[in-house]
Amino acid sequence: MLHIILQCNINWTTLTFSMIKVDVLNSETAVYTLMPMVMADQHRSVSELLLNSKFDVNYAFGRVKRSLLHIAANCGSVECLVLLLKRGANPNYQDISGCTPLHLAARNGQKKCMGRLLEYNADVNICNNEGLTAIHWLAVNGRTELLHDLVQHVSNVDVEDAMGQTALHVACQNGHKTTVQCLLDSGADINRPNVSGATPLYFACSHGQRDTAQILLLRGAKYLPDKNGVTPLDLCVQGGYGETCEILIQHHSRLFQTLIQMTQNDDIKENMLRQVLEHVSQQSDSSYQRILTSLAEVATTNGHKLLSLSSNFEVQTKSLLRIIRIFCHVFCLGPSSPNNGNDMGYNGNKTPRNQVFKVTYIVNINISRHPSIEHCIDEHPLELLWHSLDEWLVLISTELDKESTDATTSSSGNDIASLFLKKQEVDPSVSSENPPLLLDAKSVMKTPEGYADGQDVISMIANRLSAVIQAFYMCCSCQMPRGMTSPRFIEFVCKHDEVLKCFVTRNPKIIFNHFHFLLECPELMSRFMHIIKGQPFKDRCEWFYEHLLAGQPDSDMVHRPVNENDILLVHRDSIFRSSCDVVSKSSNEKLKQGIAVRFHGEEGMGQGVVREWFDILSNEIINPDYALFTQSADGTTFQPNSNSSVNPDHLNYFGFAGQILGLALYHRQLVNIYFTRSFYKHIRNDAENTAFILQNICVQHKIIQISYRFGTSTWWRNFHFWVNYPFTQVLLELLLSGMPEIDVMDWKKNTEYTSGYDLQEPVIQVQYLISTSTKQLSLILFSYNSSRVPHGGFAFLMGGSGLQKFTIAAVPYTSNLLPTSSTCINMLKLPEYPSKDVLRDRLLVALHCGSYGYTMA
Repeated sequence: MLHIILQCNINWTTLTFSMIKVDVLNSETAVYTLMPMVMADQHRSVSELLLNSKFDVNYAFGRVKRSLLHIAANCGSVECLVLLLKRGANPNYQDISGCTPLHLAARNGQKKCMGRLLEYNADVNICNNEGLTAIHWLAVNGRTELLHDLVQHVSNVDVEDAMGQTALHVACQNGHKTTVQCLLDSGADINRPNVSGATPLYFACSHGQRDTAQILLLRGAKYLPDKNGVTPLDLCVQGGYGETCEILIQHHSRLFQTLIQMTQNDDIKENMLRQVLEHVSQQSDSSYQRILTSLAEVATTNGHKLLSLSSNFEVQTKSLLRIIRIFCHVFCLGPSSPNNGNDMGYNGNKTPRNQVFKVTYIVNINISRHPSIEHCIDEHPLELLWHSLDEWLVLISTELDKESTDATTSSSGNDIASLFLKKQEVDPSVSSENPPLLLDAKSVMKTPEGYADGQDVISMIANRLSAVIQAFYMCCSCQMPRGMTSPRFIEFVCKHDEVLKCFVTRNPKIIFNHFHFLLECPELMSRFMHIIKGQPFKDRCEWFYEHLLAGQPDSDMVHRPVNENDILLVHRDSIFRSSCDVVSKSSNEKLKQGIAVRFHGEEGMGQGVVREWFDILSNEIINPDYALFTQSADGTTFQPNSNSSVNPDHLNYFGFAGQILGLALYHRQLVNIYFTRSFYKHIRNDAENTAFILQNICVQHKIIQISYRFGTSTWWRNFHFWVNYPFTQVLLELLLSGMPEIDVMDWKKNTEYTSGYDLQEPVIQVQYLISTSTKQLSLILFSYNSSRVPHGGFAFLMGGSGLQKFTIAAVPYTSNLLPTSSTCINMLKLPEYPSKDVLRDRLLVALHCGSYGYTMA
């Protein structure tokens, strides 16, 4: 065995290879000696080594069992490839995956190698183990210039791989339009399906290949579904490929209505469908008008189905609101933006929106003032639905008035909700086999056969009408500037005020499910506020957090940081400044996930520490040293300090304070502070008002006031980063500040006892007896690390992993042992004291003499 010793700085071509005979080496050693030379296309060195040798040039090596010819074709080493072919290398030898040298040359676009292989009779029709030919590889990578050369040697360009896919399928999927044209020119079957029935057009649409789809359609490709009934249009919509959808509709106009009908298909993602309709609508004014008109027609049909008692309420409601959302989205896109609801300006050279609106969806028409509306209903399809809605509500109101008159002898005659308890007559003309598809206003007070005897009108129709009212509100709102309510809708609510209040009184969930306008419009909310405030706080709170945390990870758990940088490390002696600093440097996304706080020099970290941090910060926010807030006249609430500018950092601190309250509300934490009601009312419009002042008031004479307003604006802007949902004004005070007083009975009811204690134990009875009002708060602070109990009482105390009841655990007594607490789990560890006096003494010492601070138990 010879050993080859090489200097690393010597080129292979400088060696005298005549001294080395490959035939004295075994094949495996020889091939690994030759391989780097072949990869570098050092054909002279290879030639000298192979001269007069008995080396088998078709020797297959490695795990994939490739020959040196495979290596040359793969690397584009033309000279070595020719040398090997001349020495008898097999151009059709297949490696372990079934690939020939031609496959590899085609895959990597090695044109010269391909040409030489073809000269030596390489078979272009050989398939690898997956059924791929060299043409497939060229189609995958769009090597059209090589494909032209190769197809001249191919007898069939429609060779199928293992999935029945031809090179044309592959080229269409990857959007190689020149390759597609070459294959079609070479006789590829334009409508050939694969094993699942997918044609080349299907493949083009599945990946949104607009130009490729255009080529196929211009050449006569058929619009065919696969074996599961999925069509090319389905694929375009599922992927949000608006441009490809546009091409399909241009060639098959019937697909436009198919696209519109897809708005009713709940299996299709709404955002993708919006994306497609958005693109199609923006192509021209006529496209925009046509889409809005068609969507309005479909919405009207669905709305009328919803008003039919024979339809499925859940399905029809979902469908109607989905269509309306899409309609409003398309409408708001163009051709111009709304302006005060009257509009409507221009955008480029497109048609003004008011002209489009007149053709498609005139929400400004008041039917009651236009008796001839029926004559132009075809032009305004949604007006038919609003007309039906109006008729229903008017006739229900009429019935209410009649019942109110007849109920003068009843003590509850003025309770509008009670007037719906009368039995409804059954219309004998209506067959149970053929229930009405649409209960129009004339049959509103009659019940079709098949419904329970005594079922009242509200039970049958209120939810359906409410869903249509929500759709009406959405349509009215989409033509108004953000934050403004349509005058027409306000007029509608005022007109049907009593009926709507009846709906809400009987089913308060309507507020959250459909009557969002009561939460979003101050002008309308005030009319229903007494009903809203009358609902259980728990229901309001659940709705609030359901919407606030939609799509967010569970924030009940304290975020467990993976490194020290995720922990808010604050100093007790400068808690406000140090907290402001660390919060400003923290990632908002991580703060949303959860908060981890540690006091400098202390080991403890958990939910109890977080609660204490918020509690202390709430006291610091109203610290007069910072001049941010001042006490109001009642002495118990606080309002922004108009002289806050004396603090040079007041704007930063106002922003930080707003952020802290937003974080507290976001993570269901309580703060020990009550603001004036007027301050809470600024929650919606303070920023806008400040912007107006800054733009329209001479600042030279209003420096102090503007600074004050700008500070409060900064507060609310930072607060709104965390909380920007309707209904906040109604909940904010109680959610943030909790209840300042403690109900001892509620405390006892929602306390658990462990380690042998129960409510009847003497030490427990004495503990409650000792706790006066002030000491109750101290004991809660000691055990829970907050001086407030959540609204709703002790049942809503939060722990480290969600709701966590207050717990009192027994601890064996030793002399002078003080009570301790585990604030993360709201637990008071109370020793089994031998007497009332000892209990009182030890408890008072723990409450009044204990210092803040945490250690690890």
